[in-house]
Amino acid sequence: MSKENIRTEIEKLREELERHNYLYYVNSAPEISDREFDQMMDRLIKLEKENPEFASADSPSQRVGGTVTKEFRQVRHKYPMLSLGNTYNEEELRDFDERVRKAISDEFQYACELKIDGVAIGLTYKNGRLVQAVTRGDGEQGDDVTTNVRTIRSIPLRLSTGEYPDEFEIRGEIFMPRKSFERINTELQAQLEGEGYDEEEIAERLLKNPRNAASGTIKMQDSAVVAKRKLDCILYAVLCNADPFKTHSEALEAAKSWGFHVSEHSKVYDNLQGVLSFINEWERKRYNLPYDTDGVVIKVNSLLQQSDLGFTAKSPRWAIAYKYKAESALTRINSISYQVGRTGAVTPVANLEPVLLAGTTVKRATLHNEDQILKLGLYEGDMVHVEKGGEIIPKITSVDLSSRMSGAKSFEFIHQCPECGTALIRKEGEAQHYCPNSLKCPPQIKGRIYHFISRKAMNIDSLGEGKVEMLFDKGLIANPADLYKLKYENLIGLEKVIEDEETGKRKKISLQDRSVKKILKGIEDSREMPFERLLFAMGIRYVGETVAKKLAVHFKSIENIMQAGVEELIKAEEIGDKIAESVHEYFKDPLNINFVQDLKSQGLRMESDISTNNTVLSDKLEGLSFVVSGVFSNFSRDEVKTYIEQHGGKVIGSISSKTNFLLAGQEAGPSKLDKAGKLNVQVISEEDLLNMINSGK
Repeated sequence: MSKENIRTEIEKLREELERHNYLYYVNSAPEISDREFDQMMDRLIKLEKENPEFASADSPSQRVGGTVTKEFRQVRHKYPMLSLGNTYNEEELRDFDERVRKAISDEFQYACELKIDGVAIGLTYKNGRLVQAVTRGDGEQGDDVTTNVRTIRSIPLRLSTGEYPDEFEIRGEIFMPRKSFERINTELQAQLEGEGYDEEEIAERLLKNPRNAASGTIKMQDSAVVAKRKLDCILYAVLCNADPFKTHSEALEAAKSWGFHVSEHSKVYDNLQGVLSFINEWERKRYNLPYDTDGVVIKVNSLLQQSDLGFTAKSPRWAIAYKYKAESALTRINSISYQVGRTGAVTPVANLEPVLLAGTTVKRATLHNEDQILKLGLYEGDMVHVEKGGEIIPKITSVDLSSRMSGAKSFEFIHQCPECGTALIRKEGEAQHYCPNSLKCPPQIKGRIYHFISRKAMNIDSLGEGKVEMLFDKGLIANPADLYKLKYENLIGLEKVIEDEETGKRKKISLQDRSVKKILKGIEDSREMPFERLLFAMGIRYVGETVAKKLAVHFKSIENIMQAGVEELIKAEEIGDKIAESVHEYFKDPLNINFVQDLKSQGLRMESDISTNNTVLSDKLEGLSFVVSGVFSNFSRDEVKTYIEQHGGKVIGSISSKTNFLLAGQEAGPSKLDKAGKLNVQVISEEDLLNMINSGK
């Protein structure tokens, strides 16, 4: 075959593959099977490999991936990527409508579209070619993930039809379809089972939900892995300097004609009543979609009117999100059981009649503490409303008093530890009850070991709770230092059957040659963990990751910390009276001193090598202190703490009258929220934090 014929075939294959992508993702009308598509792709890859002079960056073959990105470059957005304001009920939506009507004298329309639960992305095209893809980041700048985005088949690499601007940006949401999510977890589980992992280890490694899976996937270093995960993208906004459109809906129709995947479920209404009907319709139908949604986005349709309305410091005035309530179910509370944590904290758990909620069967719900039981007014056998959002632990929100049984008795909090029988204590000003028998209470001992091996502490991931329980029950470990004394002959052949309290399922843990060697290697590797991780792993009360790092930076070694008095401890950055007293008390205890000496004799690192030079992005938060609580949309807990510090702020562990802000995400701790209210500490959201940085204090 001549070079000219090869070039012609390559061009034809590229055109056909892009056409079939368009038919599949945009029109939802595929003409060929997945197998036929893959055969065409294989042929194209073969021809391009044999004829590298015909290679092209926007060839469909580039979607297969293979590029490894060590670090994602930060890029400033040409147009800021602001978050939308949220509404949660009809009254709040009517308030938004009233604000719009006061600002616009002419008639207007609303465009409604589904709010997809994924990762926001901005795609820049020049002369019809994708040149850059950037995540939301902080709204002002985000990560350049172009290499990974090129693997997403629904995103055109080159536009072949339509009169599109020479340069424009189109924004949308990258998401993982439920089918892809389920396939990946099924394949991953089979792989891990084949490699000898037990159920506990497998559960830890499976993807938790499609949103988090999409967020993690788009930031993977290997684009070939990203390609295999089959992400999708729906676009919802076109931005360019000379806007050729009159309305938002017109812009989306044009985007569809250029080859973009836009939602087929968007609608335009002349009034709020139509918007409400759309919201109600999709609250029922959204579970039938192949992807997750968590609300509806409402926008003024006219682009000129959008411009007139403008923006606040936080969000556009012409758009708002209506968030659906967490799915709720009504079920009966049968009893309350109590769990004892590593610090001795006793947490009540409601045992429920099994009920299907958000796709899973719920049998238990957290009750936090005695105050929560009293606040809900729980009686034996009550019918209760249970909510669950995303991967958040189910919670009871209210009691159906109309169905309370005659003669029912109220629940009373226990007085003795359910594990060791020791009388419980509750310190003044604290919501939690504690078992003070820290040295002999089994769940406290095991809990301290679980904490010690956890990912953010010593990261001994070859051990899980099941294996720790077995080693404890066999008398091989009584504290974390004992892990470093384990030998091959202690472990080989050990077996134990463990029953899951939640499901009732029984599983057998058996230590054979491979798993024993893996455990011992994990323990050996942990000897090299930095000092601040070891300090956190010790489980000193009130010493979280941030405090452990501050102590390590200030005192440099375990010896210096052990010798420091309360007044000296307070001199360390962000160490208050309560933390200082806790640290001082911990190292006064002879048993803890022996524990430290035991760890030291095993060769663990007892001195800090932390550099105090952190990347400084701005001083927008200088002089401000933050307590962080809850789960966040754009950040992990670690990331949001680092982000605050990079902009000059301080992250502290507990609220005091000197605290400036409580940054509260989803499921923020009730005690922190209560304390913030009592001390008049301002509670802010993730969006508020981003806007403080974007617009100044």
